[in-house]
Amino acid sequence: MGKIRICVAGATGWTGSAVVKAVLESPDMELAAAISRGGAGKDAALLAGLAEPCGVLCTGFTEEALARPFDVWIDYTSPHTVKEHCFMAIGAGRNVVVGTSGLTAEDYAEVDAAARAAGVGVVASGNYAITAALMIRFSLMAARYIDAFEVLDYASQTKPDVPSGTARELAERLGNVHKPVLGKPIDQIIGPQEARGATVNGVQVHSLRLPSYSASVTAEFAVPGARLTMTHDAGTEASVYADGTLLAARKVVGIKGLVRGLDNLLD
Repeated sequence: MGKIRICVAGATGWTGSAVVKAVLESPDMELAAAISRGGAGKDAALLAGLAEPCGVLCTGFTEEALARPFDVWIDYTSPHTVKEHCFMAIGAGRNVVVGTSGLTAEDYAEVDAAARAAGVGVVASGNYAITAALMIRFSLMAARYIDAFEVLDYASQTKPDVPSGTARELAERLGNVHKPVLGKPIDQIIGPQEARGATVNGVQVHSLRLPSYSASVTAEFAVPGARLTMTHDAGTEASVYADGTLLAARKVVGIKGLVRGLDNLLD
């Protein structure tokens, strides 16, 4: 098999530029297209901070990128555009790696159906750091044995989506293991129900958006007399997300339909 041809949407963003750099440095991959409205007409490698140009100029238009031949669409754009991008790429017969947060379980059900109908693969993960994938895996293991658990989601005050993609994915998947036991049902509490957080697939999620925070998700488990806390902290180095994204890009070409969660690709 030849090199995997990649299109990076959001190529000049914090994570997107790290992914562009990683693709260009990977011997089994080729950067075939890059999308950036702000970087349109400029060399993608130079925008990613590399010393030498790669010859791939960014485009500001999704349709123009899809007109080029490539195998995998990697999306690090916006919660407002990612769903449309997924359907456009799937409709063009391309495999998709979703790194943008904001899609719900219902959205992903639609994406899965479209991908299966088109015979292509989609990998979606709230966090492409290998360390985050391991935290999710360990949390899912814990949920098999512990009845009470909740999720805490920390990020900077400017992050627009709540919960974060990592926290939403974690809560949805924990709820699929089983719905946690609440000491007091939400509709029976005294005071504002919002104080108990948002309910995502039966799991309470609490999102904090404050200065000095970057990206942190905690799964809290408790039994009478003991507690288990699992936390993933990241956000200072985008390369940790690029490594997992490229792993997903390598795997997605052999997938039909949706695989959600980088941890499902580790074995």
